[in-house]
Amino acid sequence: MNTSPTKPTENVFLKGPAFHNTKAYAALHSAAKVPLDLTQEGTLTKKRVESMKAQGAGYTFLYGFERITEENMKSLFELAQERQVLAQMKAMQSGEMANFVEGCESEKRAVLHTAMRDIFEDSFAGKGKLVEEARALVIKEHEKLKKFIQKLDSDKKFSEMIFVGIGGSELGPKALYYGLSFLHRKDRKVHFICNVDPDDVALTLAKADLAKSLVVVISKSGTTLETATNEEFLRKEFTKNGLNPKDHFVAVTMPKTPMDDESRYLACFHIWDYVGGRYSATSMVGGILLSFGIGYNEYLELLRGAHEMDLVALKDNFTENLPLLSALLGVWNRNFLGYSTVAIIPYAQVLHRFPAHLQQCDMESNGKRIDRKGTPVPFETGPVIWGEPGTNAQHSFYQLIHQGTSTIPLEFISFAEAQGNLDFDWKGTTSQEKLLSNVLAQSIALATGQKSSNPNKVFPGNRPSSILLGKRLTPRALGSLLSFYEHKIAFQGFIWGINSFDQEGVQLGKVLADRMLNIFAAKRANKPAEAFDLGEALIAITQEVEKQP
Repeated sequence: MNTSPTKPTENVFLKGPAFHNTKAYAALHSAAKVPLDLTQEGTLTKKRVESMKAQGAGYTFLYGFERITEENMKSLFELAQERQVLAQMKAMQSGEMANFVEGCESEKRAVLHTAMRDIFEDSFAGKGKLVEEARALVIKEHEKLKKFIQKLDSDKKFSEMIFVGIGGSELGPKALYYGLSFLHRKDRKVHFICNVDPDDVALTLAKADLAKSLVVVISKSGTTLETATNEEFLRKEFTKNGLNPKDHFVAVTMPKTPMDDESRYLACFHIWDYVGGRYSATSMVGGILLSFGIGYNEYLELLRGAHEMDLVALKDNFTENLPLLSALLGVWNRNFLGYSTVAIIPYAQVLHRFPAHLQQCDMESNGKRIDRKGTPVPFETGPVIWGEPGTNAQHSFYQLIHQGTSTIPLEFISFAEAQGNLDFDWKGTTSQEKLLSNVLAQSIALATGQKSSNPNKVFPGNRPSSILLGKRLTPRALGSLLSFYEHKIAFQGFIWGINSFDQEGVQLGKVLADRMLNIFAAKRANKPAEAFDLGEALIAITQEVEKQP
């Protein structure tokens, strides 16, 4: 089967003027010299809040609390047109080569995480041959997964899962699993191992019943050092306990990698090179975890929600394209107002690991300093992403956000209803109403600030924020939320003209770590090590520390 991406005759990812050479850039740069003042009386009106909103895939996106005018929005839409971002999104979802840097050694492949959930329609019209092939592979894997889960349910051998991965193979799936906490099967437990720190494995071994544990090992390449080390660590422990690892271990990897070996695993599930690790949560990487711990049908609903937002990202009407709106506002804040970080605050405790996933998804994607032609860019790209759940965050770092010297845009995520069925009515309002009241009040407080004769009680205001508001965090809503951010990130990469789909920045440290490991191994074997003066010096210091009482 031909799995090569379609290379467009005229590459849409290279068309159009560079970001900083667009007409809209000049207009936005000029407008940013005197941006909207949210603290001015009469600025934040009911009409503004009601007009600056968009709806799609079960969410309402509110952006009236951003430092943006209707005229600024028109310029941002012109920027999107000049950079042809919708054409790029359509090309990406159609299987055209989107992961490349022209003239440089690069991965040169399609980007098709959207095909992992494009399984709900029969038509392939306009989506490209690779999408058709990818969907066929996905459907085949789903059939295999469904039968596998049914067998687990009937055999009742496994009541626990040990999920072994790192980075994109762990952050996204874990965020989704915890994000659906109230749907967890009561007869199943899941443990996560991601760190090569031996304490991570030891803590899991102390909690898990190995005889009842299914170990799922995730590595796209089949050679990830941390994951391979932890897998062998666990295999040794299973063997010590008289258990055959082959009866307990499952692999999720690309075809024909060292892990794609059913002589060593109970089962092997596949992902493909056009699905990046940080975009793999809706593939079999997240599929086997969610199907085991929550249910296969719930996993399908999550995919359905992600697919719905994939379609929203293709909308030609910019005012209805939620991910694009969020991306443009982020570019306004980053490149024109000069804000270097973004705090993502879910007012939903079950999303406590979601900001961590978005840290990787955004910063690994858009933390780039060259454009698609290999040229250093003369402007800022990806911001620093961070966050924690509200309302706890209000009692943590909101002091700096409200009264500190740096302006930090906030992206709030909130829901009208709780995921669980339990709520508490006290002093005339429920806990969920108190939660909602806080997120709405924070948006107003950040924007308007507070004047006072006491300088210690002055809040400068003009702190921008947006709200993504859903009804209830169901599997479908969580899938849409994940897709919203995946496409926001992609759109920003399209605007900046960078490749959001590789991650060369993680490689150098890995290479040097291998050299350090060679020194450790050589010292243990009492053999001469490869000359690496700095490494030898650091290891010698480490060993001195080990000898201290």
